[in-house]
Amino acid sequence: MSTFKQTRRDFLQNSALMAGGLAVGGLTGMGAASARAKELNILCWEGYNSAQVLDPFRESTGATIRAESLTNDPTMINRLRAGETNIWDLINVNNPWARKIMYPEGLIKPIDRARFEPYFDKMLPGFKPPYKWAMDDAGAQLLGMAQRFGPYSFVVNTDKISRATAEDQGWDLWNDAANNGKYGVQASDDWNVFDICCIAGFDPFREHTDEEVAKYSETAKRVYKGAKMVGDLATMNQALVSGEIDFYLTGGTYSCSPARADGALNIRAVTPLRGPLEGGKGGISWIEITSVVNNPDISDHAEDFLEYVQSPEMSHTVAFAEGTFNPVTQMGNSACFDLFTKEELDIIQWDSLEEEMARSVEYDIVPDYDKLLDVMTAAKREVSGG
Repeated sequence: MSTFKQTRRDFLQNSALMAGGLAVGGLTGMGAASARAKELNILCWEGYNSAQVLDPFRESTGATIRAESLTNDPTMINRLRAGETNIWDLINVNNPWARKIMYPEGLIKPIDRARFEPYFDKMLPGFKPPYKWAMDDAGAQLLGMAQRFGPYSFVVNTDKISRATAEDQGWDLWNDAANNGKYGVQASDDWNVFDICCIAGFDPFREHTDEEVAKYSETAKRVYKGAKMVGDLATMNQALVSGEIDFYLTGGTYSCSPARADGALNIRAVTPLRGPLEGGKGGISWIEITSVVNNPDISDHAEDFLEYVQSPEMSHTVAFAEGTFNPVTQMGNSACFDLFTKEELDIIQWDSLEEEMARSVEYDIVPDYDKLLDVMTAAKREVSGG
C-alpha cells in the first residue's frame, strides 16, 4: 500500500480501532504478559481490519483483536518511531519499508524462516524464496510475509481510449495538450510524485538534479492545470463510468477494482509499454509486506495470525475483503487460485497481470521525496489559487 503521505488508498479515511473502538492512547499500558496472551494489535492498510478476516481468528483463539487502518506507510512507521512499538504487534506496509527502514531502525524483528519460508515456495513465481523485499540486506533474516500486490500507474475508460493506445502513449497522455480537461488526478501525493516524474521523463527513485526539479515543477503545474478534477478514488471511478473524464492518475488494478466489480469492465488499469524507469519500464507496482513489530511484550498471537492469513481460504478472503480487490501472492498455489471465480479474476485483471508486473518497477523510496512533495504541493496551490 507507502507511504508509502497520501497514497493509493486515499479515498479511505482512518478507521476507528476495531473490536472495542479503544483510542490508541488507551492501548498503552497493556503490557502484562497475561494480557498480551489474549490480545493482538495490527496497524495496516484496509482489508486486514475487515471483520471477514479478523472474526474467524477471534473465534478460534478467543483473542481481542484491534486493527487500525491508515492510508499511508510513513505515518504508520512514524508511529512506531514515536514509541508505539509497545502497542502494535503486526504492521502491514509496502515493500521497501521493512528492508530499508524498519528493520535497520529496530522497529520490526525477524520471523522464523523454517516456519514461514515454505509458504513462499507456494507463491507466484516472482515471490519464490528468498524474496528480496521480505529479507534483510544480508539475505539472512526473513522480515515479513508478502500477500497483496499489483501494478499501479493509471486507469482509462476503454470506450474512450483503447487499452492499446493507452499502453503505447503511456505517460505522454499527460503531455498532449489535447487531453486537457479530459482527465482526473487522484489525491494520492506519493504516487503522484512518482507519476509526475514519469511524465517529466525521468526516474523518481533517485536523487534529482536542479534542472530535473525545475522540469518537474513545470510538469506538476501543467498536470494540475489540465485536470478536470482532483479527488479520491471513488470520485475518479464514478467520473470515468459517467464519461465525465476519460482517464486518471494515479490508479491501477487496486483502484479501479470497485468499478469493475460493479460490472464496468470498460474501466481498466493500464501499464505503459515503456517509460523512463529503470530498464526502460513504463509502470510501478506495489507489494505489501506484513511484519512482526519489535514489541518488547509481543502478543502470543502475532506469528500465528501471520500464518493464519497464508491459508488458501483466508488468502482469497484477503484478496476480496470489503472495499477494494487485489491479486495475492498465494494465487501460485492451485488450492488458492481455484477459489477465485471467473468474475473475480476479471475484476483484478488477471488476464494481463503477469505482463503488467513485468513492465513495472517495484515501488521504492524516493531519496528527495520531501523536496518533490513540496514542489508538487506548491504547484497545486498555484493552479488552484489557494
